[in-house]
Amino acid sequence: MLFMHRERLRRNGVTIVGPNQAFLGYIAAVLPALGELDVKQSTLDGLIAQVPTQRTDSVETEILKHDPRLAAVLHQALWAKVGRPDTSIQVPDGSFRWRIDPGVLRRLVDDVRREEPPYLLGRERVRARVVSLIQRQAEARAGDSPGEAWQRKMGKSKPVTDFLDSCWPATTAEALVFELLSNSEALARAAEGVLSSDEQTALVWVKPPRTVRKAQWSTADLVLLDEASGLLERQPSVSHIVIDEAQDLSPMQCRAIARRTSHGSITLLGDLAQGTTPWAASDWRDSLGHLGKPDAAVVPLTTGFRVPEAVVALANRLLPALEVNVPPAVSLRRDGNLTVRLAADLIPLVLDEIEQARAYAGSIAVIAADHQIDLLRAALHTAGIESAELDTPEGGQVTIVPATLAKGLEYDHVIVVEPRAIVEAEPRGLHRLYVVLTRAVSRLSVLHSQPLPASLGTN
Repeated sequence: MLFMHRERLRRNGVTIVGPNQAFLGYIAAVLPALGELDVKQSTLDGLIAQVPTQRTDSVETEILKHDPRLAAVLHQALWAKVGRPDTSIQVPDGSFRWRIDPGVLRRLVDDVRREEPPYLLGRERVRARVVSLIQRQAEARAGDSPGEAWQRKMGKSKPVTDFLDSCWPATTAEALVFELLSNSEALARAAEGVLSSDEQTALVWVKPPRTVRKAQWSTADLVLLDEASGLLERQPSVSHIVIDEAQDLSPMQCRAIARRTSHGSITLLGDLAQGTTPWAASDWRDSLGHLGKPDAAVVPLTTGFRVPEAVVALANRLLPALEVNVPPAVSLRRDGNLTVRLAADLIPLVLDEIEQARAYAGSIAVIAADHQIDLLRAALHTAGIESAELDTPEGGQVTIVPATLAKGLEYDHVIVVEPRAIVEAEPRGLHRLYVVLTRAVSRLSVLHSQPLPASLGTN
């Protein structure tokens, strides 16, 4: 695609959105080898971040902030700030005063509202039309047209600015979101008929800071701030965005992508079976609707070459329990190797598997539930086995990978430690296990001391 449509895509650029920095590091190494040097790469949070994040929301609050109903709440909160003038304005110009009656001002504001511009553009549009009304009076009185300097002076005059501040006040994304999260009454007005009282309570900060400058934002707040920014101003559009692991996008994240591709195109890459976020998609049509591309083609890819048949067959066993409409995958490869081993003490088993894996060329990953990573790292260190971290892959042939960071990565030999612990570590643990099992491109070893998840079988 980058080669075939190079000129069109070059105009406004291409952005690749990946699930984590480890994945982006892999892409950064691959693209230059393909001759592609001008592609921007980012995680979604990196793409939309406007402020540093310091707070951690509860899961319930985080889910709520990713709900598309919050877009309606923000829209209502912002446009409720626009008022209808009930007094005239008088603008001094030397010894003369220009007057605009309230009825004329109301019609002007109403006209701009009906045009549905971004909020801050609407404010400037009102300013320009007020100046235009004053200019007509000046032309009628003097017989000639004032210059640009006079127009700027009128537009910035105190009566015009005061009028704008009263009927179309300026604001920022941070101020708008801060108002809703720190003021239960403001939220109640904006969320009436949209959110329940319990949902509103979940959103409002228990101890709100005094000012927006002292606000501490959470990662989930980033989608609210981006939504607010999109209401205030138009987001520049890129030519094309490629989104990997798109099944994990929330509706609000989809809307953030849509604002950046209003005049561009999108490629979604994902697997509904690998959705691990609380808001993971269950139907691509829903995601495409939030992305503003409801009629885009959905092309199922059920036959692959990356993962060998034995590994695919094991992962396919999980599909009935994942509650997604995903057909079993088929591999064209008949090579590959699958080993399932049981032992009361897994550490010796892990070390033995690593030793066997090192007999082959290629990368090795040990993937386990996040809370087991430190134990495994210490065991490898004690055994004298050099291991790499995701952010320092040059550290050794063996990489220790927390299950939550495995998405988008691949290794020649994958050693999965205690599948049940991976499943029990999070609400969508079976989906996480599906991700982990499909990281192997040649050999997969599954090591367990506890019974395997029922949907995986006992073989």
